[in-house]
Amino acid sequence: MTSIADLRKSYERAELNEDASHANPLQQFEKWLQEAIASEVPEPNAMTVATVASNLRPSTRVVLIKGYDERGIVWFTNFDSRKGQELAGNPYAALQFHWVELERVVRIEGLVERVSDEESDAYFHSRPLDSRIGAWASPQSQVISGRGVLIANAARYGAQFLLNPPRPPHWGGYRLKPDHWQFWQGRKSRLHDRLRYTLQPPSDKHEELWIRERLAP
Repeated sequence: MTSIADLRKSYERAELNEDASHANPLQQFEKWLQEAIASEVPEPNAMTVATVASNLRPSTRVVLIKGYDERGIVWFTNFDSRKGQELAGNPYAALQFHWVELERVVRIEGLVERVSDEESDAYFHSRPLDSRIGAWASPQSQVISGRGVLIANAARYGAQFLLNPPRPPHWGGYRLKPDHWQFWQGRKSRLHDRLRYTLQPPSDKHEELWIRERLAP
C-alpha cells in the first residue's frame, strides 16, 4: 500500500507573473475560467463555498458558479440550507476553484448578499423541469427518514405544479462581492506562483483600487 505521505507531483505546466497577469482580478479570473472550460477539465464551474456558523465552526460544500461580473460571483441554492443559515448570521464567505489538470487554484473572499428576486426568478425558470421540482422536493440540510421522502415529495409537487412550478420562496441566488483574490499556479520545486489582489476602498482622491502583490508559496 502506498503511503499518502509519499505521494508527490511536480508542477510544471505554466507560470504566473506580474507582467503577464491582469491588473484587474476579475479579468484574470475570466481568463483562467475560460481556459479551464476550453481545456475540458471536469466541472470547470465547480467551486467550494466556505461559511462560518455562529459557534465559529467553518463548513464547506461544492456548488456551481452561475454568473460573474464586476458586481461579484453568483450561485443559487436553498436559503434554508446550512450555508443559507450561516450566511444569514455571518454574511462573509470564501470561494475556491481548483482546476487540478491546469495546476491552478483561485481563492476569493468577500461579503455575500442575495441577488434580486428578478435574477432568481430568471435563473430558476431556465432550469430543467426536474431541477425546478427538486427545489421544492428537497428540504436541504434537514434530516429525512430515507430517499423515499424525496421521491414522494417530487411526485407530490410534480402533480401540483405540472409543467410550471414557481420559484420556491426559500430558493434563490447569492452574490459574493470580492474584496480579496488569490491566484495560485503550481511550479517546479514547490516554488509556486501566488498573486494576491486586495481591494482598497474608495476615497476622495481615487475610486476603488486593486493592489496586486506576490506572496511566498
